[in-house]
Amino acid sequence: MRISIVGGGPAGLYASILMKKAFPDASIGVWERNKPDDTFGWGVVFSDETLGHFETADPETYAQIRQAFAYWTDIETWVGGTRTRSTGHGFCGMSRQRLLEIFQDRARGLGVEMRFQQEVPDESALPPSDLIVAADGIQSAIRARHADWFRPSIANGKCRFTWLGTTKPLKAFTFVFLETEWGVFQVHAYPFQPDLSTWIVECHEDTWRKAGLEHAAESDTVAFCERIFAPFLDGHRLLTNRSIWRTFPTVRCERWSHGNVVLLGDSAHTAHFSIGSGTKLAMEDAIALVDALRARGTEDVPGVLAEYESSRRLDVLKIQRAAQTSLEWFENSARYVRQTPLEFTFNLMTRSKRITYENLRRRDPELVRRVTEEFGLRNGAQPGPDGRVPPPAFAPIELRGLRLESRTVVSPMCQYSAVDGLPNDWHVVHLGSRAVGGASLVIGEATNVSAEGRITLSCTGMWSAAHAAAWKRIVDFVHGSTRAKIGLQIGHAGRKGSCNLPWKGDDPLRDARAWQTLGPSPIPFAPGWHVPKAMDRDDLARVKAQFEVAVRLTLDAGFDLLELHMAHGYLLSSFLSPLSNQRTDEYGGSLANRMRWPLEVFDAARAAWPASKPLFVRISATDWLEPRGWTVDDSVAFARELKARGCDAIDVSSAGNSPESKPEYGRMYQVPFAEKIRAEAGIRVMAVGGIQGVDHVSTIVAAGRADLCALARPHLSDPYLSLHGAAHSGVEAHWPNPYLSVKPRIGGTIGDG
Repeated sequence: MRISIVGGGPAGLYASILMKKAFPDASIGVWERNKPDDTFGWGVVFSDETLGHFETADPETYAQIRQAFAYWTDIETWVGGTRTRSTGHGFCGMSRQRLLEIFQDRARGLGVEMRFQQEVPDESALPPSDLIVAADGIQSAIRARHADWFRPSIANGKCRFTWLGTTKPLKAFTFVFLETEWGVFQVHAYPFQPDLSTWIVECHEDTWRKAGLEHAAESDTVAFCERIFAPFLDGHRLLTNRSIWRTFPTVRCERWSHGNVVLLGDSAHTAHFSIGSGTKLAMEDAIALVDALRARGTEDVPGVLAEYESSRRLDVLKIQRAAQTSLEWFENSARYVRQTPLEFTFNLMTRSKRITYENLRRRDPELVRRVTEEFGLRNGAQPGPDGRVPPPAFAPIELRGLRLESRTVVSPMCQYSAVDGLPNDWHVVHLGSRAVGGASLVIGEATNVSAEGRITLSCTGMWSAAHAAAWKRIVDFVHGSTRAKIGLQIGHAGRKGSCNLPWKGDDPLRDARAWQTLGPSPIPFAPGWHVPKAMDRDDLARVKAQFEVAVRLTLDAGFDLLELHMAHGYLLSSFLSPLSNQRTDEYGGSLANRMRWPLEVFDAARAAWPASKPLFVRISATDWLEPRGWTVDDSVAFARELKARGCDAIDVSSAGNSPESKPEYGRMYQVPFAEKIRAEAGIRVMAVGGIQGVDHVSTIVAAGRADLCALARPHLSDPYLSLHGAAHSGVEAHWPNPYLSVKPRIGGTIGDG
């Protein structure tokens, strides 16, 4: 078998080593455009948990790599002139040049042919090969040659960075955030040998230009960085190695193989350096590729490559998602530098969502204790009998005249179980059990302001005294039997109304039961759906009046909180999005015009709802179709308008206005939208989406990303989620008297039970 590998970096060399070990008779060659001792950057870094794979794959190179490692367990963060240290993490780093030397020596010893200073623009420059491995990096010529097949996308970040070295010996992974007259400059630094460390300087593109670095030579860059970071360098020098300013390109490919050609490492995918090592990802690719060759044999190369891609794609996707979140955090670091050093450090540690409150507590209990106490003191949390402040998820919050005992909320969830819009025993049990289960606030499902405003015939309503009375039965139970508060979400389905139940097709009604739907424009939600009537002025006035009636009935029922549903493509949401609103009057066109009627409805609701009670608005932060649809920046502008009119919090969801939307689902996937709205509109937010439990709630609120967290599906599977979370966290919680016999005994350390 003839295997040709294009690229003599860590990815290509490691692949050649593993392949030659697995198939000693194979003829394996490596083609590299640079000299053997050329390298870019300085050090490479790994975490402790990744090293086991490398020991199993090739003990010989692993042993040499271990000997060259610098080890450390701490992360130091400098912000506002204060240093905060976190421990218990476990990192190791080494010189990139030394890593290449180890791999070159090992490959040479195994009989791999290595050719340096040889360009390979395409496969024609190679000898006939059974397998061609394109490990030629971010600017892969092989990938470019077959771009129509691989379908790569390259997204450049909003920051500029330069990869420097320093003679300063570091003993920890070090972050420096420095506010300057031009903006925030940040450093990612780590040791890789006793006398050298990596020192990456990064800043937003706008900051880079304001600082006059657009035309800076390497010497100018060094002089500038040594000057501004002098207090952190302690007299040590910065070093260059082709240290140009560049943006980070995130590479994704729809396919990783084409015939007998396969992409490996950076040619297939990249992940921002703030989340880990691209070298590690590339080496893991090499392991997976050789594992597939062993499993499938050398005769079925297409099958081997399909298995390789299948085995790696999900893991790479997870890393890339985490890396993208981390990249965006650093792009927006100026948003956080005014947080306290403890809050900022916790925010930094948990930025990618892979490390949570509980995970960090296990690594560094002292840091988390300090973060918890600071958060609790700021938010009025009372220490438990043992003197410990409860985790942030259990801190109280006040909203006008309403005090909630914790930050965990039962999200409104349509039950599709009403008759003539009237909630019944099902709703008593659904909401009552979650209130008994310890949530601070339960919110009733999307409840429609008119019969024709329902999604289905089985949706709840609030358009008559009978509806208020039926809801009051539930409110009275929650108030009388639990310590929870209860809110109601009201809305109008708009063009997404007149539908079957989700478990009976979830499609438009097509018989005599169907009714005329409404919308801003006569555009159906999807092909084959009802064409809504474009609302005229009489319709706008009538529906706004229906909202006013529903607000007063909600007050009559005794609810503590009201939420207006302006999300998911329902009526108010459809006015906001240009995908569904193509009106030419004062209610369509510009952002201000598209916001006009939803804001008029809000003003009417606020006027009818008591000043002592909070009013929330749920929005879809984005249609996930930027720039065509509703965007996060639009949501910030809308949130500012709502705040000025007396809105107390924005409940931040996304999508639902178009079947074309493709949300990128994952843990806490909508939290970045909530965080942006909170920071830029200066309004409280409730995060929702992929928040799995109390641990996630503590992570989100302690980092300052949101004020409340609404959980839907986790509460469906565990109505007692909050009580169970309190027991796990060692928090004394209220259990109703009939259940006292099973109330956990709180004692020992946090996490017992």
